[in-house]
Amino acid sequence: MIFDLTDALMGLAGGLLIGAAAALLLLANGKIAGISGIVARTIRPASSDRPETIAFIAGLVGAPALYAVLVAPPDIGITQNPALILAGGVIVGLGTVLGNGCTSGHGVCGMSRLSVRSIIAVGVFMAVAVLTTVFLRPVVGG
Repeated sequence: MIFDLTDALMGLAGGLLIGAAAALLLLANGKIAGISGIVARTIRPASSDRPETIAFIAGLVGAPALYAVLVAPPDIGITQNPALILAGGVIVGLGTVLGNGCTSGHGVCGMSRLSVRSIIAVGVFMAVAVLTTVFLRPVVGG
């Protein structure tokens, strides 16, 4: 693996934008920028902040699309196996429910607030991700 300053600077810029968006949402509205909570508030029938959550989700989808047009399509590899994609989505969804939030809520917002629950949750997320990679990579390739 070769260090690429451009990739590092893009990562830094992305991290700063994510941090700024999370801080702005918390300071302006008192809401945590956890994606699972934002999606839940978007689909909740009586949500008073639906326009805000739709705009946030549009930004999540639109920013990579804009990057692909203005800079270059990101080199992202994903399995073409629909069963693995479906299983991964279900497992992530269940984990989000069990963990009372997702990696963005716990990792970006919770840890920055020094939430013990979030620090433990991120530790568990990372440990499971490492174990999953170690054990599934030989099975699914990569």
